[in-house]
Amino acid sequence: MTDPDYPHPPAARAAGPPSPAVRERVTETPSAFTLSRTAGEGARGQRPRAGEGLAAVTTIGSALDECAAALAEAGLDEPRRRARRLIAAALDLSAAAVFARPERVLNHEEHTRIAAFARRVLAREPLSRVLGRREFWGLDFALSPDTLDPRPESETIVEAVLARLTDRERAYRFLDLGTGSGCLLLALLSEYPGANGIGIDIAYGAAAAARSNAEHLGMQDRACFIVGDWGGTLAGGFDAVVANPPYIATADLAGLAPEVCNHDPRRALDGGADGLAAYRAITTELPRLLVPGGLFIGEIGAGQAETAAKIAAAGGLVIDDIAADLAGIPRALIARRPG
Repeated sequence: MTDPDYPHPPAARAAGPPSPAVRERVTETPSAFTLSRTAGEGARGQRPRAGEGLAAVTTIGSALDECAAALAEAGLDEPRRRARRLIAAALDLSAAAVFARPERVLNHEEHTRIAAFARRVLAREPLSRVLGRREFWGLDFALSPDTLDPRPESETIVEAVLARLTDRERAYRFLDLGTGSGCLLLALLSEYPGANGIGIDIAYGAAAAARSNAEHLGMQDRACFIVGDWGGTLAGGFDAVVANPPYIATADLAGLAPEVCNHDPRRALDGGADGLAAYRAITTELPRLLVPGGLFIGEIGAGQAETAAKIAAAGGLVIDDIAADLAGIPRALIARRPG
């Protein structure tokens, strides 16, 4: 599944050229707006070029055309789909409604809101960060500056758990290491109504955001979120441990897309010299944290499967499988505690 906010999974993502650092303003009129640069504007009344923003628009269809042209000129992939999502979010509509009603006339407030969203997206801010929310596993999660923005490929972890823990009514205990928004743990709890779990994160702001998401989703009685460094302070007894640890090599951080390196917390990305420092810390604790036969599923980046499996095996785990995401990239290391 490709997300237009994130063209590729983090470890395989090519760097995109940042948008020029220009100041922009919204020039408002009673019936339309123009999002234009303060420097290098065209002659008075001239329609700005696509990359300079939205020209005077009156309908959803013309706004969509202008947004898509601007995003394309800025070098962003899937510009029309991205523009449709942007306008849908700005107008609080579904993407289907945007597609179905191109003739709908926009009022002044709607013009202004679309322009504000377009400005931020053209500056390479993910739409999910503009909105402060992200859908994951069909659930709505609030984001904060301390949380990683969940990617669709991380759903591979949830799918792998479901394929192996087949009794949906059993009272499993789950542990989510580096929980961030809480998306992995809460997605699992949504599938196992009798289960409970703990999410742990080194950032207080992340743990607070995860706790708020649990309350919003009605799972606060089954999910506990705490601040800590991996699982060192926990007693164990978990049927499954899941993790999306930082796995980008430090030297590769500068090459990430601006949507990632400028908006996700560095500690959620930086995996040390080879990207697997967190795996070395986590796997030493897993035999103690898991019940005999317990399951560990952790996200990995492109090209890391073999080394990550060796690290897990050295920590005393038995490798079960490597699961690929929908793009065919090895995405999840699956291992078990013997017994």
